[in-house]
Amino acid sequence: MEINLSILIIIVGSTLVTFLPRVLPLMILSKMQLPEWGIRWLKHVPVAVMAALLAQSLLLSDGHFSITANAFNLLAAIPAFVVAILTKSLMGTVVAGLVTMMLLRGIF
Repeated sequence: MEINLSILIIIVGSTLVTFLPRVLPLMILSKMQLPEWGIRWLKHVPVAVMAALLAQSLLLSDGHFSITANAFNLLAAIPAFVVAILTKSLMGTVVAGLVTMMLLRGIF
């Protein structure tokens, strides 16, 4: 099997583009002492990212805000959110959302 130079360059470039943004901040921040307010702020980043992802998938349809196009998703999200808050279980949250979506699609 022959290795094409352009394919090899693409693979190495993709590796660097994926690897460097993840490793460089870790290397730099591991040598720094972050202030307490910075640590408190960083604890909210995962929640903010998850909220942004959920809001986009639950409220946008074809790039436009639409509640009616996403009605099943919004209805299935309600019991999933309740289970997530009460149990803090990822598996329980996923199962609640899946079962609710199955019931909604089976009924309507």
